[in-house]
Amino acid sequence: MNAAAAEHRYIKPQSATNVFNTVVARLTRMGVSVYGSRVLYVKGRKSGEWRSTPVNPLTLDGTRYLVAPRGNTQWVRNLRVVGTGELRVGRRVEQFRATEIADDAKPAILRAYLKKWKFEVGVFFDGVDAKAPEAKLREIAPGYPIFRIEPATPDQARVR
Repeated sequence: MNAAAAEHRYIKPQSATNVFNTVVARLTRMGVSVYGSRVLYVKGRKSGEWRSTPVNPLTLDGTRYLVAPRGNTQWVRNLRVVGTGELRVGRRVEQFRATEIADDAKPAILRAYLKKWKFEVGVFFDGVDAKAPEAKLREIAPGYPIFRIEPATPDQARVR
């Protein structure tokens, strides 16, 4: 995948995916996490309005990540600009700051993500799975934004 294609890679959700995301988001908002799901809230980069979408955070070697299997989605674009957000399950709110991961550091994260979430997101990886060679994961890495997330400090946290 060339750099220009990776930068613009975005897979729009199909109607079946929208239904699935709506169900997962509703359950998560009610406090029922589906296999670790959370609802991501991030401020819009232009509007400043809070936007939400269900996500699957990954913990690898004690570090937490958000992976964008559909590519450069709106939440990715917003998070790049604002740098902070919230993960929610039920009434529990976790404020975080995000740092985007360089492509060279992505293969191990992608492998772990696919190992855990392939049943749900495998369709967005064009046949690549957790058993793929390192070279293949490096090749696709630019098309999959990944953010390391850490607890926000009080000055980074959203004022309620």
